[in-house]
Amino acid sequence: MDHGGHGMNMDLPPFTLGRGMEFGGDPFFLVGCLVGLILYGWAVLRLRRRGDHWPVGRTVAWVIGVLTVALVMCTKLNDYGMAMFSVHMVQHMVISMLSPILLLLGAPVTLTLRALPAAGRGRKGPRELLVALLHSRYMRVITHAAFTIPMFIASLYALYFTPLFDFLMQYRVGHIAMMVHFLVVGLVFFWPIMGVDPGPHRPGYVMRMLELFAGMPFHAFFGIALMMGTETMIKTFENPPASLGIDALSDQSAAGGIAWAFSEIPSVLVLVALLYQWYKSEERQNQRKDRAAARDGDQELAAYNAYLASLQARGQGGGAG
Repeated sequence: MDHGGHGMNMDLPPFTLGRGMEFGGDPFFLVGCLVGLILYGWAVLRLRRRGDHWPVGRTVAWVIGVLTVALVMCTKLNDYGMAMFSVHMVQHMVISMLSPILLLLGAPVTLTLRALPAAGRGRKGPRELLVALLHSRYMRVITHAAFTIPMFIASLYALYFTPLFDFLMQYRVGHIAMMVHFLVVGLVFFWPIMGVDPGPHRPGYVMRMLELFAGMPFHAFFGIALMMGTETMIKTFENPPASLGIDALSDQSAAGGIAWAFSEIPSVLVLVALLYQWYKSEERQNQRKDRAAARDGDQELAAYNAYLASLQARGQGGGAG
């Protein structure tokens, strides 16, 4: 049986992890993942050839991030995700909430700015255009919390609880566009929160945590709504192929459980990253203060001690009077 113009045989055998991990999936994402790895590797090599250091941890984060995209889009998980709501939800959660965090920890914008050569005075090359984009009004709008949080939430509710999802799932291009949208929304949402790459908005660490926790509960509520549903909510998944041997409502409940449980994973990952960044920021600030104190003979401390001495002298003078 053909599914929604995808030209794919939907008589799939019952789902197992082994079958889901078989190579397959969409060539669009396979090419995209390969290009992402090649360009990042080229940029790192360019830096190393001129003697510049690039943290290994960032490279590892980028590679794992790209591999998570490949895992859900370049394997048979993509085929099963067209027929099983639960597998589709795994794809959605990974590509919108796990992959973006790992990719952002790779600091691709910083790497690009360091790898691209300057165009020279009076000219505009790729590096200058990227800098202009980062400082544009457009970027200020789409990376502001007033935009990112509603967009992050709307990507769930406006998609799944309207006919839009069923419409997109009819076509291969629609399915690709939906998955790209999930990835982009995740990147835009977590970018100002992660704070690794330069951007228009750099809120403080407490505000970043608040932005993170402002979006996560809505994922949990969405999952609970699916779990508690007494009838199938998505037409695409209401009649799964008999060869799968699954019940549509049970599969929907499983999808809801995945959405509910997965909301905790990015919260923990980002919180750990933020706390580490905060610690390193305080450490750098203390080091700057120590260097400044060494240069000026610790005048700030001497001035503070003099101030305390003057207060003590004033107190003693008042006591003598």
